[in-house]
Amino acid sequence: MNRDTLARIHRVRTMQLTLARAEEARQRAALDDQQALTRRIAGLVDAVAPTQALHDAAQFAAVAHYRERLHQSAAAAAQRVAQAEVRAAAATAASQDAKRDQTAVEKLIDRARIEADRRAMRALEDAPVFRAGLLAKRHDPC
Repeated sequence: MNRDTLARIHRVRTMQLTLARAEEARQRAALDDQQALTRRIAGLVDAVAPTQALHDAAQFAAVAHYRERLHQSAAAAAQRVAQAEVRAAAATAASQDAKRDQTAVEKLIDRARIEADRRAMRALEDAPVFRAGLLAKRHDPC
């Protein structure tokens, strides 16, 4: 491949790597948000635990209902955390693949540069040798 083609491929792979890293960061942020939500729900569940002060049956039933709803929310949040972990792992894998592709293109560019340097060195080695005195001196009319 010529140098322009490799440069174009390198630009595309660099852009893909940047996009993959941005997606990975978004997925990691989403995972952190889901984990924070899970912690907040767990804190609410602990705060709504039955206490000795609850003497009224209606109040006790309301607390039990609210606690049951929080447990359902906690289960849903745990499921969302698991899904976010899967998406974050997939984004990390995509980012690693993009980096591998970019590195491969960089190696191709280096190999092409080395091959061009070798060709230039061979051309210099194969060039005729010019020594002083071997060629007739040319004098223009004065």
